Amino acid sequence: MDKTVSSAADAVADIPSGASLAVGGFGLSGVPIVAIRALLAQGADDLEVVSNNCGVDGWGLGELLAAGRIRKVIASYIGENREFARQYLSGEVEVELTPQGTLAERLRAGGVGIPAFYTATGAGTAVSEGGMPLRYAPDGQIALTSEPKELRAFDAFGPAREYVLEQAIRTDFGLVRAGVGDRHGNLRFEKSTRNFNPLAGMAGRVTIAEVDELVEPGVLGPDDIHLPGIYVDRVIALTSQESADLPIEKITVRPRPGASTTDDDNERGR
Repeated sequence: MDKTVSSAADAVADIPSGASLAVGGFGLSGVPIVAIRALLAQGADDLEVVSNNCGVDGWGLGELLAAGRIRKVIASYIGENREFARQYLSGEVEVELTPQGTLAERLRAGGVGIPAFYTATGAGTAVSEGGMPLRYAPDGQIALTSEPKELRAFDAFGPAREYVLEQAIRTDFGLVRAGVGDRHGNLRFEKSTRNFNPLAGMAGRVTIAEVDELVEPGVLGPDDIHLPGIYVDRVIALTSQESADLPIEKITVRPRPGASTTDDDNERGR
């Protein structure tokens, strides 16, 4: 039952080129950066990644993207990553944009064995009607578009309206980052890191979790477990230095009460 591995390199050693990955994180919060960098060093390419976004320039999944290792991304957000936008518009990477809540439910459905579900989100738009650009040609023309999806009317919540059928997502591997985990793979996520991480962990056939703190089985109470160990196959215990690698995506400041503009600019190093 001890699922700990000796290193991140060992944890990702069997991820092959062409594999599909569900990756936790939201912006820079809860990103399994150690596993991502181990995979970058391992060399697998032609990857299909399912994540809320594809990191930022130079960090997170953006490191794999910049190295040309990603073939396709299923995500809900492209912003904050110029290289992602460049590769998409130049035809280097295929992108399937999915509404954020729908993406979350597709991952959850894959984890619990539901093959598909109906949702009102996207019905009557390009999400259901098709035609969204999936891949561009190098000359800027659209090379591949999305197909129409099945629609069906339901009246369970009032007057009948159309709902779009969305298919579950099941990936070869899941990569997640947790605040605390035990040797059986039970995980607890801290604050906003509990966003796509549990869902990515559920969707992966083989899930690799890196944890800031490794504890013994029984330390985490049942009510403190956000993802049961049944979904987790490998646990990486991070060092304090690895845990501290948490860059700030956007730094915002406000003037101190009573301070002059010059004082605040000097304090910020401008």
